[in-house]
Amino acid sequence: MGRLSLAFRLKPLSHSAECTCVFHGRIDGTGTRSVLCNDPDMSDIPVNVPVDTVKLRVEKTAVRRIPTEAFYYLVELRYLWITYNSITSVDTGSFYNLKVLHELRLDGNMISVFPWESLKEMPRLRTLDLHNNRLTSVAPEAIPYLLNITYLDLSSNKLTTLPSDLMDIWPPLNGVPISSNASQKVVLGLQDNPWFCDCKISKLMEISKMADTPVILMDLFLTCAAPENLAGVLFQRAELENCVKPSVMTSATKITSTLGSNVLLRCDASGSPTPDLYWTRSDGSSVNNTVQESPGEGINWSIMSLHGVEYKDAGNYSCKAKNVAGTAKATISLTVAGTMSTTTPPLRPSAGTGSTSQGTALTPPNDISKSQVTAPTVLPGSLTTLSAGPKPTKLISSNGSQKGLLKETKQQQEGNGKKFAADEKSKKRDDSRAVKDLEIVEQTADSVVLLWTAGGLLNDAPLTVVYSPYGEDDSKRTVESKAGSGKVLLDGLSPGMRYSVCLVAKVSAAGKDPCIDFYTEDSEQSKLFFIISGIACVLVLPLIALLVYKILALYCNGRNAPSDENELENESYVKFETISMKQRTLTSHPTELWARRPTNESERLLLCSRSSIDSQMTYKSDSSRSEYLC
Repeated sequence: MGRLSLAFRLKPLSHSAECTCVFHGRIDGTGTRSVLCNDPDMSDIPVNVPVDTVKLRVEKTAVRRIPTEAFYYLVELRYLWITYNSITSVDTGSFYNLKVLHELRLDGNMISVFPWESLKEMPRLRTLDLHNNRLTSVAPEAIPYLLNITYLDLSSNKLTTLPSDLMDIWPPLNGVPISSNASQKVVLGLQDNPWFCDCKISKLMEISKMADTPVILMDLFLTCAAPENLAGVLFQRAELENCVKPSVMTSATKITSTLGSNVLLRCDASGSPTPDLYWTRSDGSSVNNTVQESPGEGINWSIMSLHGVEYKDAGNYSCKAKNVAGTAKATISLTVAGTMSTTTPPLRPSAGTGSTSQGTALTPPNDISKSQVTAPTVLPGSLTTLSAGPKPTKLISSNGSQKGLLKETKQQQEGNGKKFAADEKSKKRDDSRAVKDLEIVEQTADSVVLLWTAGGLLNDAPLTVVYSPYGEDDSKRTVESKAGSGKVLLDGLSPGMRYSVCLVAKVSAAGKDPCIDFYTEDSEQSKLFFIISGIACVLVLPLIALLVYKILALYCNGRNAPSDENELENESYVKFETISMKQRTLTSHPTELWARRPTNESERLLLCSRSSIDSQMTYKSDSSRSEYLC
């Protein structure tokens, strides 16, 4: 089947300008029509274009403005090219009624502001070419209208930044799994713009560093124009300061709460710039009853409160942190367990009533009513607050006559009012002394053991242990126990803090619950104390041992003192004697030439002093031999 091409001339509003219309047809009469207007003298968009035109090209003309509803009658138009003209103004309604338009090209003009909301008139638009214009910014309001765009060319403009959320609409930053399907590819032209490289375009810089991503950049070598320290640096090599993606941390991931209790969910976030926090339910709806505070630069925390939780409150709650560098999310799963019931005194049979109701009860669905009432799970550092007061419930009679039941109940309560008041007063007097002798034992840095005496309570009577940091009533935690157990472990505490703990009996009088305050140990101080003690022991023990040794040595030496003195005396003194020549006689033995005589004390001192001065000095005498003094 062949094609038939017809060419003829078309007169626009300006009679001096002409357009060319080409019909690409088939023998059976079907085909497509395209119109080309490229007269340099054309100053207005033509208005008498055939209504079956599929492609319209207005190129290299003097057109300066695209008016409102300029193409509203071209309902079959799929390609609109208005390129390399002098257009400076585009109205919001310029593209009205172009429901099947697939491609819009406005490159080569002088457009400084583009009406992004006009894109909503073109739901099937996939290609948008705005390169080589004078755009200075992309408004954040444009993001919803660019979700379906697969080819976006913003190159050769005057863009310095982009909305931080723009990159979040495309993978991989939109959270959609990356697929190899070519239909999911997005082509972006962003080159030849004076980019200011800061945290606002950090996501674009991150994509430029990815090797395999569905977002394809026409030019991979995007460069920074500012600030001065990054001028000329490629996106792939630029390192940004004060730009950190947020991170989120929750105190618990799963919490089980009793029906009717109050729950506080907390999450903390950090990042630079300081991230904002948002809470959402599992269905995506936002939660309004939240409190948010930033104690310092780069840190933020938020608390969401649920008062009197019901079964419909169970589910997942997400805490989302967001800044211009990215987003992060953490989820807390809340489970509501337990039953809530209320009873009334027996009713007298009355006429017209076929049956009597002994009491009414509100029961949860079958799958929840079977679950056991569990105490909330409190992890270390958790700020989840669970208080046990069930919400008031309405009485619903089994036979449907609610008003009659309430009337009879009221009459019986009035008749027995005094008795109930007396019983209640007696019960309060007994309950005020039910639990006593509270005591804290086995304290550590993060846990303590609480002891008590049940008193007049039964062993299986339920008790609620309520504890919180001292003075912080909004951070109370609870642990369910029995009166007969006599003790409970409180863990997940913070080191070095003062806590208040109270025992609440289910039947105790208000304001009479026994309470006690305690401190947890400071783990850091304990470690420091042990370290210092160990060092002191290592240094002091040798000194003590040395001192004991010296004392023992002195004691032993004292016992041996006399013998030592004798030895000292023997070693210190020399016995002096004086030797002289004997007088020679006729009867004396010729071999005994020397005579000894005792030396008195005065002579001994004289000899010693002389000896100390000149021990080697000798004296000679003509009448005697040499004599040694000492």
